[in-house]
Amino acid sequence: MEKRHIAILGSTGSIGRQALDVVRQHPDMFEVELLTANNSSSLLINQAIEFNANNVVICNEEKYEEVASALHPHYIKVFAGMQSVCDLVGSDSIDIVLTAMVGFSGLRSTVAAIKAGKTVALANKETLVAAGEAVMDLAARHRTAILPVDSEHSAIFQCLHCSPEADIERIHLTASGGPFRTWTKDMMAKATAEEALRHPKWKMGSKITVDSATMMNKGLEIIEARWLFGTDESRINVVVHPESIIHSMVEYADGTVMAQLGQPDMRGPIQYALGYPYRLPSESRKLDFASLGSISFQAPDPDRFPAMQLAREALRKGGNMPCIMNAANEVAVAAFLQGKTGFYGITDTVEKCMNGVDFVENPDLDTIFLTDEAAASKAKEILGVN
Repeated sequence: MEKRHIAILGSTGSIGRQALDVVRQHPDMFEVELLTANNSSSLLINQAIEFNANNVVICNEEKYEEVASALHPHYIKVFAGMQSVCDLVGSDSIDIVLTAMVGFSGLRSTVAAIKAGKTVALANKETLVAAGEAVMDLAARHRTAILPVDSEHSAIFQCLHCSPEADIERIHLTASGGPFRTWTKDMMAKATAEEALRHPKWKMGSKITVDSATMMNKGLEIIEARWLFGTDESRINVVVHPESIIHSMVEYADGTVMAQLGQPDMRGPIQYALGYPYRLPSESRKLDFASLGSISFQAPDPDRFPAMQLAREALRKGGNMPCIMNAANEVAVAAFLQGKTGFYGITDTVEKCMNGVDFVENPDLDTIFLTDEAAASKAKEILGVN
C-alpha cells in the first residue's frame, strides 16, 4: 500500500482526534495534508505541529491571527473560513478526505471533495440525510468513491463484501439503546442534558450522544443506509443490542446473516476507510469471546423513542423532508443541551417543523441549503431561541 495523503475536516472533534490516533499508529501509511476546525484553535495548532500538516483552516475567522501566528514559525499555511476548506480539498496532493464535521455544516465541503474526485471517508451523517439523492448522483457523475466511517455502515459495507453478488433480504442496524434504554417515558421526560450525555458504551461528541439518547441517530442511519447501499427503507431493520459488539448485520435471501463484530471503538471503522481495501494492524483491544458471556437483542420501543419513526416518515416522504427533519433536530438538540427545552421537546419540535415547513418534492442542492435555513428558523421560532 502506497502512502496516502489525507485531509481531516473536523480534526479537533471526536472522529478527527481518533483518526489522528490511526495516523500515529501508521506514520508510514498516512500523511496529513489538511486539518480543519471550527473553534478549537489551541488543539488545532497542536495537531498541525505534531503532524506537520501542509495546510490548516480555522473556520472561525476571528481566530485566524491566533492560529497563523502560532504556526508561522513551522511553515504551515493557515487559512480561514468554510470557503477555504472547500477550495483546499481539491488539492492535487490530497488522496482521501475524511469528512468529520458535525451536522449540516459538513455538506458543503463534502460536495467540494466529491466534485474534485477525491475519495470521501464519510463520517458526517447529515450529508446523506439532508441531501442523499443529490449527493449520490453527484458522486456517480464524478466517479467518486464514498466509504462509510460510521461503525454501523462500515459493518454493512464489510459484510456486503463477503457476498457482493447475493440478493440482500434485509439490513439490520444495531443500536446500543443509549443511556435511557431502561428508563420509563415519565423518567425520560424529566431527563437532563447531563444524564443524556452519559452514554454507556461510546465516547462521542455531545450532539451525536444526545441523538443516541433519543435514538434519532438510528433514524439518521436508516436514511444514510438507504443512500449508501441502495436499499429500500422497508428492508432496513433496527435492533437494540446493548453490548455494542455486533456493529450491524446483512441478511441474504437464503437466510444467511453476515455480522461484523468488534470492540465499541471508532478507530476500527476509521482505519478501515482510510486504508481500504487493506486491513492494517491495529493496537485496539481485541475481542475476548470467552469473557463476553451472552449478548442480547431487543426491539426498539417507538413509544419511548419516537424519533426513529419520524426519520422513517421523512424518508418515505422524500424530497426535502429529511433535510427539514435534520435541521429541526440540530436546533432542538442544541436547545436541549442549553436547558431551553425538555427531552421530548426535541422530537416535538422536529414533528412540528416537518408539518410546518414548505415541502419540495425534487430539490436540488441549492434548495437543500435554503430548506436547512428555513427549517432551522422555524425550529428556533417554535423553541423561542435565537
